[in-house]
Amino acid sequence: MLPLTEENILQALRSVHDPDLHRDIVSLGFVKNLNIAGKNIKFDLQLTTPACPVRDQFIADCQKAIRANIAEVGNVEITMTSSVIAHVNAQKESILPGVKNTIAVASGKGGVGKSTVAVNLAVALAMDGAKVGLVDADVYGPSIPLMFGVNERPKVSNGRLHPLEKYGVKIMSIGFLVDPMQAVIWRGPMASGAVKQFMGDVEWGELDYLVFDLPPGTGDIQLTLVQTVPLTGAVIVSTPQDVALADARKGLVMFNKVNVPVLGIIENMSYFICSHCGQRENIFDSGGGKRTAEELNVPFLGEIPIDTNVRVGGDQGNPIVHGKPDSPQSKIIRQIARNLAAQVSIRNVSGPQQPKIEILIGQQN
Repeated sequence: MLPLTEENILQALRSVHDPDLHRDIVSLGFVKNLNIAGKNIKFDLQLTTPACPVRDQFIADCQKAIRANIAEVGNVEITMTSSVIAHVNAQKESILPGVKNTIAVASGKGGVGKSTVAVNLAVALAMDGAKVGLVDADVYGPSIPLMFGVNERPKVSNGRLHPLEKYGVKIMSIGFLVDPMQAVIWRGPMASGAVKQFMGDVEWGELDYLVFDLPPGTGDIQLTLVQTVPLTGAVIVSTPQDVALADARKGLVMFNKVNVPVLGIIENMSYFICSHCGQRENIFDSGGGKRTAEELNVPFLGEIPIDTNVRVGGDQGNPIVHGKPDSPQSKIIRQIARNLAAQVSIRNVSGPQQPKIEILIGQQN
């Protein structure tokens, strides 16, 4: 056993490794404000995101490492803090100053629950303590106002829009600016221009994550986004059946071609649990999202079951992670949000590595 000194404590803590970054917490600079008072030890553990999926495990591992190596230890007090690592890019910072990370939530086709997933991910990250914004980039079918239960117009000052805020998330949508009973009948350049305004003309302030809920497919708005601001990464939402996964693969190829890292795949409507007998039914097949992620060498972030409460939360403007935070579905989504935050940290620490996707699709004119 080693004597109780600052050097020996740090040496003991070098045995604790971040499972995602594959380095010890001392070399990563996580240990802050180490203080020794008699036999008692106190320090801060500053993680790369407040949504760290293994924060409780870190505390247990630090306690164990110190007591296994240091003699005559009294209390060990560990305060968890966080500082989200930013995606450093001069072009991004000129357009979105103060926004550390930009994340696109996309799908190859409609009807897979992409907006529901985007909303719940954003709220889940905010519930964990992150500063989060959400852009409703689906100009032709804006659903964010309904899913947040917001029907207001954003304020304007000094020529800039101020996003509305609910459940700790700053939100902006074309649905706040047009009559909800009127269809948005715009050509591609007009829709793309609106998305550009949501970046350059909105006072987002300081954010850890700005989430973009994209329209389905691989069209003008998607290309405008990736060409306007370098994204930290993209998330692909799919359902398990082959037709959805085929379109998801095309989305992955698009992001790969424009050098946007794919942070992972989320399988929505993955299965159904009968409320009467508890039997699991794989309505849209099973495991397709995970297999696709493995084939394309991208992370699989998790699977979300079909559940009435998820739909009801969206319809009532109270996302399930906020309205029913202790439900099994909420816990699944919150874990997926933490997995996503971990992937952002991995990309920013180690640098993006593009997946090797060996799929040929026809070139579009």
